Amino acid sequence: MATLRGGFRALPWANQLLAYQRASWKCASCKVAGSAAFRSARRYTTTSEGASSKPYYVTTPIFYVNAAPHVGHLYSMVIADVLKRWRTLLGDNNVQLLTGTDEHGMKIQQAASAAGMDTQAFCDMNCKTFQDLAKAAEVDYNHFIRTTDPAHKEAVQYFWEMLQHRGYIYTAKHEGWYSVSDETFYPQSQVHLSLDPATGEKRMVSIETGKEVEWSSETNYHFRLSAFQDRLLELYKTGFIAPSHYRHSVVKAVSSGLSDLSISRPAERLTWGISVPGDNTQTIYVWLDALVNYLTKAGYPFPPGEGARLGWPADVHVVGKDIVRFHCVYWPAFLMALDLPLPRNVLVHGHWTMNREKMSKSTGNVVNPFFAIDRFGVDVMRFFLTYQGGFTSDADYDNAHIIRDYRKYLQQGIGNAAHRSIGCAGGNLRTYIVNATAGNSPATPEDQAYQSMLEQLPTKVEEHMEKLNPRDALQDIVRATLKTTKYFHNSAPWKDPEQRQRVLFNMAEAMRITGILLQPFMPNKAKEVLDLFRVDTSKRNFSAARYASDPDYGEGVEKKILFPPLLVEE
Repeated sequence: MATLRGGFRALPWANQLLAYQRASWKCASCKVAGSAAFRSARRYTTTSEGASSKPYYVTTPIFYVNAAPHVGHLYSMVIADVLKRWRTLLGDNNVQLLTGTDEHGMKIQQAASAAGMDTQAFCDMNCKTFQDLAKAAEVDYNHFIRTTDPAHKEAVQYFWEMLQHRGYIYTAKHEGWYSVSDETFYPQSQVHLSLDPATGEKRMVSIETGKEVEWSSETNYHFRLSAFQDRLLELYKTGFIAPSHYRHSVVKAVSSGLSDLSISRPAERLTWGISVPGDNTQTIYVWLDALVNYLTKAGYPFPPGEGARLGWPADVHVVGKDIVRFHCVYWPAFLMALDLPLPRNVLVHGHWTMNREKMSKSTGNVVNPFFAIDRFGVDVMRFFLTYQGGFTSDADYDNAHIIRDYRKYLQQGIGNAAHRSIGCAGGNLRTYIVNATAGNSPATPEDQAYQSMLEQLPTKVEEHMEKLNPRDALQDIVRATLKTTKYFHNSAPWKDPEQRQRVLFNMAEAMRITGILLQPFMPNKAKEVLDLFRVDTSKRNFSAARYASDPDYGEGVEKKILFPPLLVEE
């Protein structure tokens, strides 16, 4: 085994290069075709063996298990789930959603030690809480990945070997300010002295995250990140980062110059991770390890021509704004180095605050997502987070805001419109639907204007979703329901239902169309609305959300309270 400068053992380069000269990429893939990683990755996909189309592939971040889940984790899960369910609503039956946990790194090592637990047992315990949260939030994921999975370990080591083979990894001494919490080095320009409010002592912290840093000097492996500056800048012109609000800061940072990236840590300091292939004195940097999870799920290393069939590239990575650099700079550069297809979009969202301050366990202003779901219900929480969550800015969390939105948009909006339309029809809603679809219900200018709004609604929602903006999509649906209650009030069909048949038909159509469009956001309540109006289950996809496209619903409809009073105190 050869030795590199700094005392590191290297892979047997002479034999490895000779093997690569003799082997095609097919053989390189075949190298792992019988491995646990390959067999497991094949099981991860639900695509049939004969399928040729690429699955639509959505991912959440994989969540760090050093602490319990918070409402920000729930938000990421919900947004990714809405995107998946939307694609299914469009009629795409080949949609994959990946979520999971990041279980390596110094934070995990230290948290397990502080808890007095075996590190793997600590990971197993906290991993389950994230699985439980995904279940509680009714996230329709296809696979829950863990970075401690054997398949992932093999994929990461193979990824490393390919980077090394192509000459993108070298060894060098690295000095800088290292944050254990952020698991990253910061240059001098990105740290400053700050006063610790708890102790009154001065400490050096990251300007970006506020996390404490310590000076570190060590010899480790580096990735030639600087070689990809121009290609990254070209990538950002394609709309890779959504919304564009975040692109500007990334472009500015990359344009100012990229330093090569330290991608390993001495095993004497970090034992809990994946060893560098051929060098067990070094542990692979947790972020290189973690990012490869998206490939592991998609079957990496891919058999020839199989990457797309197994899901790669990802269509959307949903991430919080604090991990933009890793997903929009490091990750595409790693993939470029191996000529692998790049993710199509990285969708970035803001954070949740409380009283306009960043949530922090140390200050006690955190939200337990399990308690929130238990208190308000899963659909209400999914609604609130999607409706109020910020993409270009942070959003403030408050129980009073949830109660306010429930009453205004759900009770007085959707619930009230459904209740009044059914009540005004006097048990004969089906008759009004039949007469209107047969052309026997004359329309006033007010009816026609309202009808036009309903006709445009699905298209507007679709446009927002195509731009990866579920918040604006949901807000348009809500605005439509508020217009529905106003339309009903102004038209006063209860004064003469026979003369106002078109109003009651429009109200019924509003509930049917709204129910269809709400399915990705509030799957249970949307089903309840569609069941209430007796909409056939075969007519609940997006194509059925066209005005007057379904003449067969509304038989035997009876009043029901869709959104009862919340049994909570403000």
